Amino acid sequence: MPVELILALAAFAFVASITPGPNNLMLMASGTNFGLRRTLPHMLGVNIGFVLMMVLVGLGLAQVFETYPVTYVALKAFSAIYLVYLAWKIASSAPPPVTSVAEAAGKPFTFLQAAAFQWVNPKAWAMVLTAMSAYTLPDRPLLSLAIICLVFGLINLPSIFTWAVMGTQVRRFLTNPARLRAFNIAAALLLVATLWPILTSSRLGEH
Repeated sequence: MPVELILALAAFAFVASITPGPNNLMLMASGTNFGLRRTLPHMLGVNIGFVLMMVLVGLGLAQVFETYPVTYVALKAFSAIYLVYLAWKIASSAPPPVTSVAEAAGKPFTFLQAAAFQWVNPKAWAMVLTAMSAYTLPDRPLLSLAIICLVFGLINLPSIFTWAVMGTQVRRFLTNPARLRAFNIAAALLLVATLWPILTSSRLGEH
């Protein structure tokens, strides 16, 4: 793959990974409510789960959705319902029963939950399908797939780590239960707002 194409891919991966989306908003909320250490499995699940999703889509899973368009509709509906459920869980999180926000009630996402979430994350689908269509060389599809996955894997991890760290910094200002509840509600509303691309596009890969 030409160097200039790799640089363009890296720029796309950075912008796509660092901008707000379901993963980043949930990681920030997790960092705020549970701290960085307890958020690490969630973060690693996002990174590894996304790369695995990219591998499987690159190896031909996308053809299933091309052949059976109804699966896009089903995925859209399920994604929307699940994101609303997650938003409700964040908004209704109980304030910490003790003075430390680190002891907030509830549990952070596990590694497997975060990895599985990528399959119903509309932004993840948009990132994968765009990357595969824009940066795959027709004469070297497997090499292209390997480079795309490597670039995204390396860039995505520090990007999502940044959001988790942002959440831990916010914790210092949210020791008051009322402020923590307000933050969780705001994060939930932002998460619901990420449904807009699902509801306004005919396919998950469109912007």
